[in-house]
Amino acid sequence: MAGIVASFALMIAMATMVSSFRGSVDDWLERVLPAELYARIAQAGSIAHFPESDLERLASHPGVARADFSRFARLQLDPARAQVLLVVRTVDPDRPGADLPLTGEAVRWTPDMPPPIWVTEAVVDIYGMRPGQTVELPLAGRMQPFKVVGVWRDYARQFGAIAMRTADYRAATGDATITDAALWLKPGYSAVRVAEELRAQMEAGAATEFVQPGDIRKLSLQIFDRSFAVTYVLEIAAIAIGLIGIAATFSSQAIARTREFGMLRHIGLTRGQVLGLLAIEGALVTALAIAVGLATGLVVALVLIKVINPQSFHWTMDFNAPQALIGGLMVALMAAAVVTAVIAGRRAVSIDAVRAVRDDW
Repeated sequence: MAGIVASFALMIAMATMVSSFRGSVDDWLERVLPAELYARIAQAGSIAHFPESDLERLASHPGVARADFSRFARLQLDPARAQVLLVVRTVDPDRPGADLPLTGEAVRWTPDMPPPIWVTEAVVDIYGMRPGQTVELPLAGRMQPFKVVGVWRDYARQFGAIAMRTADYRAATGDATITDAALWLKPGYSAVRVAEELRAQMEAGAATEFVQPGDIRKLSLQIFDRSFAVTYVLEIAAIAIGLIGIAATFSSQAIARTREFGMLRHIGLTRGQVLGLLAIEGALVTALAIAVGLATGLVVALVLIKVINPQSFHWTMDFNAPQALIGGLMVALMAAAVVTAVIAGRRAVSIDAVRAVRDDW
């Protein structure tokens, strides 16, 4: 039972953690990629931002219904730490949840306050910037005050990011350059067609990367699955450990109870009935072990998700137990335990009943 508890608890903990993380990342990607086509200046491009003429082409293309522009910059908040990403984009301070995946209620912002910013969970943990605080950021060579009004979830940047309204960034720095664009398309226009036409028309077409949200999501989840492939190996190893424990336990029990089985044969039980008895015993012990392992695994998963992960990576995730997978594992482990118990007991019941109990005569 101890071997089954340990292996099944490991399976549940790993499966729940991976499922919770993957589901949270998937939901986050859908929130942060609402447009149908994205364009950005390639890192290897010869220019650092879109020319003004290209911004007009992006917004005025016949297939584009709406275009939102943004830019990304780097902030060095602490010389001893990695840089923080500054996300300059359109955010409605009255409805920030429509533009950012907030993790909680936002502080109400009024025009008499410093300009609003929204920080990620990593910024809260590393720099202590919490909603309601007024902080200073190094922009345009000087420290400028901003009001932290909300916290948003970001799985792409472990060292933190800060979101700021485009108008506030331009007022603070005088920089009106754009590095990224999100495009919503009109009905009847495909993302591939619009991207090809824009690349041919734009001044920075050769240095512009066009990508669809589905491709970003697919690539991100592929990277995620490759990163956590080792957890699937651990789950397989846990299953093997559990089955080995069952086989060893019932093999030793069957050998030790050879005379008991012989006596049962003497009073009329058939080999099939004795094997059925072993199967029932295996099922009962395994069911108890599964119940204990399930409870233990879910507790361990909660600790991993709610405590270890935020402390290690500075982001949170939603708890999501894979019910179908857990149910399948329970049925598979129960079936394997019964089969293993029966196979382990076949040798003991194969001995002639007289020989099995002759030491007791």
